[in-house]
Amino acid sequence: MSQTPHIIVVDDEAPAREMVGDYLKMHGFAVTLCDGGKSLRAEIATKLPDLVVLDLNMPEEDGLSIIRDLKAKSNVPVIMLTATASPIDRVVGLELGADDYIAKPCELRELMARIRSVLRRAAPPKPAAIEPASAAKADNAQLVRFGTKWLDLEAQALRDDDGNEHPLTASEFGLLKVFAANPKRVLSRERLLELANARDAEAFDRAVDLRIMRIRRKIEPDPTKPAVIRTIRGGGYLFSPASERA
Repeated sequence: MSQTPHIIVVDDEAPAREMVGDYLKMHGFAVTLCDGGKSLRAEIATKLPDLVVLDLNMPEEDGLSIIRDLKAKSNVPVIMLTATASPIDRVVGLELGADDYIAKPCELRELMARIRSVLRRAAPPKPAAIEPASAAKADNAQLVRFGTKWLDLEAQALRDDDGNEHPLTASEFGLLKVFAANPKRVLSRERLLELANARDAEAFDRAVDLRIMRIRRKIEPDPTKPAVIRTIRGGGYLFSPASERA
């Protein structure tokens, strides 16, 4: 992340995007304002921002299709602005890879707090040659084994045994970090969100389940029969380290 974080605010309503933009500039962020998907793509083609604040309800192109397109080409963190009370768009947005959401009209201080939280979780990995050849080396490099992958806590990266990095959203890393710190402990969905600093306003169960589903696709030997992150009926989720699985 650059020294001055660059944030793109996308909203078809000029007063709304200018109000958010002015507030973020006042607090030290570099800001670019876009009125829709077309102008956002033009900006991103020049340089990727550190984060995108995206209104989901725009007439020209809805925010969900923008998220889908954006996440297919990059791993830029996205905070959704939702004017509707329906959780459906938020759930779909999270499934597509968005990192957080906030309802409109939003409290600007809360939006800024969420932006800072997502930026902290999305800090880029530090370049380092990772060779998880032994348990001692893994401990020294702050590596945690998750099924078929290694989570590098310091670099905030997920890698396979060959050192290839596999993209993680900020929210996915947040959950994996919580599991790494709480092995063999059943964690409820609400507790997971709290410990991961996910700050979901309603902490609805589906948001956590979707994130866990995405994580399982990346780390489980067989995602249809999860053994690394197990579902505990009526309780939540439990991380079973490799040494605990038969």
